[in-house]
Amino acid sequence: MKDKMIAFCKKEIVFVIALLAAVLSMFFVRPSKEYLAYPDYRVLALLFCLMIIVAGLQEIGVFMRVGKELTERVKSSRGLTMVLVMLCFFTSMLITNDVALITFVPFAIELLKMAGLKDRIIKVVVLQTIAANLGSMFTPIGNPQNLYLYNLTGMSIGRFLILMLPLSAVSFLLLFVIIWLEKPVPLATDLPETSGAIDVKHTVIYGVLFVVCLLTVVRILPFLIMLGIVVIGILAVNRGLFAKVDYCLLGTFLGFFVFVGNMENIPAVKALLENLLAERELIVSVLASQVISNVPAAMLLAGFTTSYEALLFGVNIGGLGTLIASLASVISYKAYAAEPDSAKGKYMAVFTVYNLAFLAVLMIFGFLLIP
Repeated sequence: MKDKMIAFCKKEIVFVIALLAAVLSMFFVRPSKEYLAYPDYRVLALLFCLMIIVAGLQEIGVFMRVGKELTERVKSSRGLTMVLVMLCFFTSMLITNDVALITFVPFAIELLKMAGLKDRIIKVVVLQTIAANLGSMFTPIGNPQNLYLYNLTGMSIGRFLILMLPLSAVSFLLLFVIIWLEKPVPLATDLPETSGAIDVKHTVIYGVLFVVCLLTVVRILPFLIMLGIVVIGILAVNRGLFAKVDYCLLGTFLGFFVFVGNMENIPAVKALLENLLAERELIVSVLASQVISNVPAAMLLAGFTTSYEALLFGVNIGGLGTLIASLASVISYKAYAAEPDSAKGKYMAVFTVYNLAFLAVLMIFGFLLIP
């Protein structure tokens, strides 16, 4: 039992920290009915619905089918790298950076081994990780911190996309140039062709439910109606998907909602954090992300500033840097480390060099682009 608890804490360290922070804060602000106003129920409902729908699409192999369709058309190592990296960049905008990496990193590793390109695995996986973290910043549903800040600020979907477009475009160009500078090597073997049919019925159902979520994202449909439609829809087609929801992520959000709500009710703490953040939102959020990761950083700092654009830039750029700056990066590392002949030290070295380079460049653009 003890070993299982230790393993759980290691696996869900951010959830454990959020829970402990919430409990400790209760010693300073007594639990009361005001606690019920702390959580953003709309964000929690959207997270739950998006996770369960994406899990359904993943289960029937929609994303893998798209990846196979694209990769079977490439003829060189550079083309293969481009497809594998850009798959993560663009799909993360809709299915989140975590799911993009869970889906396409193992796929990339197997494909590169099959193509006789084992020596390129580390670079490709590192670039996939950066691509997923940066591509996801373009949309409100690309990652949890975006969804939270988008809902908190009340900005329109158009305003959000316009705000994040320049930084996303710079990220795309950086990735494209790095890959284009590779010397193309003809593939030694033909990649396997796509086989098997997609489950059209379930794809359509999940697609409709996804559109329902988007209607709530753009504030057309109330979140309670969305939640009811999605729950009924999933119960009708595949109730096993409820077990695939990341409830620890939802618990992490709840924990930080309580912690931040309590901190805002302690005048001395609120004043301290407001002074710390004043006109330093971007740099403070980047630095905080390196230590506690960007989702908790967004939730912690958002309660003490109104410069949300700078904070939004900071927690997205801050996903670069250390391995824990974005917990999505840990997914890639674990997938690579599970390989029998993995070179973990080399992976960390390559990961750090590329991440710090991207971080430095995007921080410069971030400062220039803050409204």
